[in-house]
Amino acid sequence: MKILLKKDVENLGFQYDELDVKPGYARNYLIPKGYAVLALPGIIKDTREILNQRSKKENFLVEKSKKIEDELRKLTIKIPVKVGKGGKFFGSINNQKIMKILKDKGIPIDKKFIRIPGNKVIKTIGKHQVSIRLHHKHDFTLNFEVLASS
Repeated sequence: MKILLKKDVENLGFQYDELDVKPGYARNYLIPKGYAVLALPGIIKDTREILNQRSKKENFLVEKSKKIEDELRKLTIKIPVKVGKGGKFFGSINNQKIMKILKDKGIPIDKKFIRIPGNKVIKTIGKHQVSIRLHHKHDFTLNFEVLASS
């Protein structure tokens, strides 16, 4: 019996695989549990179209993330902050602030994709790094410097 897997099944196959299994296994286990559907011509055609569209979208997103990464590599970010006595500065730098700086430079990245190591805010002067998630398979490390302004 031909089936199409809806989910990954251990020791059988992965999602969207078209398999030939014994009828009892399909009728009594895979189909009732929601792991598979019968591989009818219409379902196979729809699934192939979905996979084709996902592939095109994935390629587009990868290209877009590469362009953004190239723009980020060209940037040199220096953030001036007011410093009080003892070298401490007022306020802090968080992902919201970094998002605004990148937006001003023409690179729109949502703050939820900017991660400061340790989920903290930056409160010291010097060189720092943040991780920017450009794609679900691709992260970029952005280096910047926090400087004391008079």
